[in-house]
Amino acid sequence: MPPSTLDSAAHIVQLALTPVFLLSGVAALLNVFATRLGRISDQVDKLVADPGDKAPEVRLKLHYLRIRSRLLDVAVVLAALAGAFTCGAALVLFLGAVRDSSAGNALFLLFGGAIILTTGALTAFVLEVLLAGIGVRRLVDRSAQK
Repeated sequence: MPPSTLDSAAHIVQLALTPVFLLSGVAALLNVFATRLGRISDQVDKLVADPGDKAPEVRLKLHYLRIRSRLLDVAVVLAALAGAFTCGAALVLFLGAVRDSSAGNALFLLFGGAIILTTGALTAFVLEVLLAGIGVRRLVDRSAQK
């Protein structure tokens, strides 16, 4: 392999590290989202299994859990799309180098799309966490009033 080709290949691999780091971060986010969805599912199972004599309170809790799960669904979809866009950006980077063509526009669109989707996923996650906090504070307030 001529030195210029080796240097070029090494440069492409260095450039590909940024999408790989973003992909690792997105994977970690998906893990957090899945854990939170599991906790919501556990809470729903517990509420449905033993509603007790607090039916209106259970309905309210289930309503909040439904909204939280939908927000997490949005976060998961956006994060998964961000991961796909990130993979696409890395692929375009490599294919552009192999074909020795200018794939800059596709690269910017895919990587920029991944950043935008990751931002959307984080926004949905923040909304879900805020909603969870509101639910917890309402329960604390109701318990303190009794």
